Amino acid sequence: MAKRKICVVVTARPSYSRVKTALRAIDDHEDLELQLVVAASALLDRYGSAVQYIESDGFEIKSRVFNILEGENLTAAAKTTGIGILELASVFENLKPDIVVTIADRFETMATAIAASYMNIPLAHVQGGEVTGNIDEKVRHSITKLADYHFVASEGAMERVLKLGEEKDQVFNTGCPSIDLAAEVFTNSDFDFDPIAKYGGVGKSLDYKSDYLVVMQHPVTTEYTESRKHVTQTLEAIRELNIPTFWFWPNVDAGSDGTSGAIRAFREKNADTNIHFFKNMEPQDFLRLLVNSKCLIGNSSVGIRECAYLGVPVVNIGTRQNRRDRGANVSDVPYDKDAIKNAILNWVEHGRAEQSQVYGGGNAGENIAQLLAEVPLQFHKTIVY
Repeated sequence: MAKRKICVVVTARPSYSRVKTALRAIDDHEDLELQLVVAASALLDRYGSAVQYIESDGFEIKSRVFNILEGENLTAAAKTTGIGILELASVFENLKPDIVVTIADRFETMATAIAASYMNIPLAHVQGGEVTGNIDEKVRHSITKLADYHFVASEGAMERVLKLGEEKDQVFNTGCPSIDLAAEVFTNSDFDFDPIAKYGGVGKSLDYKSDYLVVMQHPVTTEYTESRKHVTQTLEAIRELNIPTFWFWPNVDAGSDGTSGAIRAFREKNADTNIHFFKNMEPQDFLRLLVNSKCLIGNSSVGIRECAYLGVPVVNIGTRQNRRDRGANVSDVPYDKDAIKNAILNWVEHGRAEQSQVYGGGNAGENIAQLLAEVPLQFHKTIVY
């Protein structure tokens, strides 16, 4: 019997860590053939060049899709999605996959879902059913309605997908593949590398051996005109605390030019500030950096997912992660310098947070691969009332 061809489309830096263990499990499965497509910002150096880590991990890339338009605004995001549909339709025509897998909720993933759906290719969606505070929620729920199989990451997400009218026997709580990586790191969490020596980055050398913070703050697409002002509050809070800090570049979302511009302006005026800036890291190295930190600050979903499993304290700023299922490791604050500072200091004094398996226990990748091998192939469905 021929192997099922599983086409996974990775479109951004966070998408790779979200699906890496599933890629590995698909590649290792005797009944599956992995067709890996890398697209959009995952190919661009300015956003961390995730493709380099994908290749260094030994995955064969079947196709590359360059479809990101410059602009970092709402118009560019919409046009990038349209170009993605055009390009991915050609890729799918050439690869002829049995199932296409799309990940999470970024605007580029919508192109994957639309192209596969119109070509009658069964579509599997990883991490549907979650709720947040920006355009990603519309995209996520839209992909749920286009998808044939749903690999959700939590019980709350599963309930929402079912409420959207999806068939119960096509919705599976697999857990989140990124937790698989967190589980691997948790068993060996030694901080056994020098992040500045290994990844370079920009900024002063840090004495991070005792205490340090990690920051990852993205623009909010529904508040993108305020992104510069939002991140400036965080920059000032970190500057005043003067704790060694590793800061990561934002995603390619509407408003990221404002976030990036504020960081550059701050860096020029505060060259001696105790901050070192990075574009990206290998997923396992990033998790080791997190698990040994005092706190993660910003609005990345890594604070909600991986940090919950690892017991890393999180200061979650603003509305980007609104209503998302979370553990007890998260403190929510507004875009306010003093509120951010106080929340950080509270966690530094408190120490590690309570661990949670709200997003799974570390076997999501294998679960997803086995389901992809077993589910009946279908590209149509009946809405359940």
